[in-house]
Amino acid sequence: MDKVNFEELRPFGPSIFKIKIPKRIVLALNEYVDKLIIDNKKVKALSAGAYLAGDVTQEFKLEKEFSLKSGWSNLISKATFQWIKITCKKDIKEFKMIDSWIVRQFQNEYNPVHMHSGHISGAGFLKVPSTLGKYVQEEKHSTKKYAGGTLNLIHGSKQFLSNSIFTIKPEVGDFYFFPNYLMHTVYPFKGTDEERRSISFNAFIDQSIYDVF
Repeated sequence: MDKVNFEELRPFGPSIFKIKIPKRIVLALNEYVDKLIIDNKKVKALSAGAYLAGDVTQEFKLEKEFSLKSGWSNLISKATFQWIKITCKKDIKEFKMIDSWIVRQFQNEYNPVHMHSGHISGAGFLKVPSTLGKYVQEEKHSTKKYAGGTLNLIHGSKQFLSNSIFTIKPEVGDFYFFPNYLMHTVYPFKGTDEERRSISFNAFIDQSIYDVF
């Protein structure tokens, strides 16, 4: 059984849950993708680009059989149970994966601000370029933080003692869970031909727990 480190984050209203994907699952996912992308017929059959928001090179769904065999589905399910238990002090009885998919993003590509379907969503990183670029006008004493390639979770508006954006620098193996309604975006990066590869999912849980009204 893999030991999974986790952390509940509350950068603003909604709870965010962070885990580290076990290395063996990261390896399995990357090997799966590397084999899949040379099979044009299969890539076409699994393509999800028409249904997803990104302006990126490639987006395709994971096959359910592989998700189960690799341990990916089980990892996401167990982490969701743990997250809801910690945050809501409730045990969910239902976890139904809608879809899980891969995003292959290269320089100058991006994912616009959008939200997901279902109740629970998440996004994490399988490959990260050695550089994501830098500001065109780089100042020696600038306090600005370069946002290229970062995942940004957005909620409400900036107020006193309340940030509206949680900026996440991608690290291989890091995975973040969040409620489906949370708006998010990925900015374009530059300066490299390397791939930024991410994985996401949507799922339903117990309606009685999700519907707080």
